[in-house]
Amino acid sequence: MGFQQGLSGLNSASKNLDVIGNNIANASTIGFKSSRAEFEDIYAAALNGAGVNKVGIGVNLAAVAQQFTQGNITTTENPLDLAINGPGFFQVTDGLNPVLYTRNGQFKVDREGFVVNNDNLKLIGYPADGLGVIQPGIAKPLQLPTAGISPSQTTEIKLEFNVDSRVRTTSPAGTTGILLDDPTTYNNATSLSVFDAKGQEVALTLYLQKGEVDIDGNTPWHVYATANGVPLAVDSFGNGIPVDADNNPQIPWTTIIFPRNGGAPTQPSPITVPPAGLLNMDIPVSTNAVGAQALDILGIQVNLLGAKENGSNFAVTDVLQDGFAPGQLTGILVEGNGIVTARYSNGQSKPAGQVELATFRNMQGLQPLGGNVWARTFASGDPTLGTPAAGNFGTLQAGALEDSNTDITLELVNMITAQRVYQANAQTIRTQDQILQTITNLR
Repeated sequence: MGFQQGLSGLNSASKNLDVIGNNIANASTIGFKSSRAEFEDIYAAALNGAGVNKVGIGVNLAAVAQQFTQGNITTTENPLDLAINGPGFFQVTDGLNPVLYTRNGQFKVDREGFVVNNDNLKLIGYPADGLGVIQPGIAKPLQLPTAGISPSQTTEIKLEFNVDSRVRTTSPAGTTGILLDDPTTYNNATSLSVFDAKGQEVALTLYLQKGEVDIDGNTPWHVYATANGVPLAVDSFGNGIPVDADNNPQIPWTTIIFPRNGGAPTQPSPITVPPAGLLNMDIPVSTNAVGAQALDILGIQVNLLGAKENGSNFAVTDVLQDGFAPGQLTGILVEGNGIVTARYSNGQSKPAGQVELATFRNMQGLQPLGGNVWARTFASGDPTLGTPAAGNFGTLQAGALEDSNTDITLELVNMITAQRVYQANAQTIRTQDQILQTITNLR
């Protein structure tokens, strides 16, 4: 009589229960991948490898295979919580040992600005230079910026607006000039903020004055400009702008001429819009409302080709200028393609890096090390690296985490089955014992 079959069955059923118990224990572990016990039968073999007995001698645990199926995505309030929706692993490192791989996206920022997990392993990705340009191919631990963003002087302005063709002329024929404090001398005004080299805000105001229609039916609109309430010193061609005793400009900064159909300004007019369609604006030194002096801003390129003259109310539809004040880091946003965008208090944002993911041809060949990380092995092969949402890589979802893929209901059913298998194998040993006792008692 042999007890090998029952003993191997007890051992295998016990290990199966261990696997099931580990799955259930990690049902709430972020990024956990459940495992299953896989078994194989055992037969005795002769020296030449041929089987000599068709009766098996038990069962063996062949492998504990992890199941890399997608877990549910749960949203959170933390912008540094990251979930991979699809294939891929985060890469983390301590800077000394080989890179490790994880699906757990619970990241934080350490005292040095590095993005780390709970075991202080640093997330790997592509850094960005000072201008926010991603540097692909130079994967290293991601470090968020701590300094603010430097100011940028205004170099370009683009305005789109409609002037009302139905309004009266406020510039009598043969005369120019306006009174800044007298709205009857101009038709409309609009303001925008521009910035000097220190990021100081300068209030730029444009005054629009309708002129007399010429013999061809074209309508001129004179544009006067002030910076912090002071008229500009030169027009768009660099000629001086005279002012009266009350500092009111006597000639316009530029003139826009609209065709009879009220469409875009006629292009070009030799005394108004340069052939390139861009006007030059020089803003002199000025003083703001609280008495602080702003620097001069020279060589601003102004685009007014989006202006139109139609029979509808005056309206500014778009204002664009490229300057901004200095700002401090207020938060970050991780996009679906892994780009980490830093947001600043002045409304600006720029990339601070990009997360790099890894995939493997044989994911079940990875070696689990605990702490929600795996190490690559010869069986797993070398990793394929890339960015989220590119190729076969999944997308990133910020403010979310991937739950454990453990199915509690399935595991409880498997537990009942494993328990019955354990009891059945114990019963075979008991039966073998009773038969052996019977034989021993023969006289």
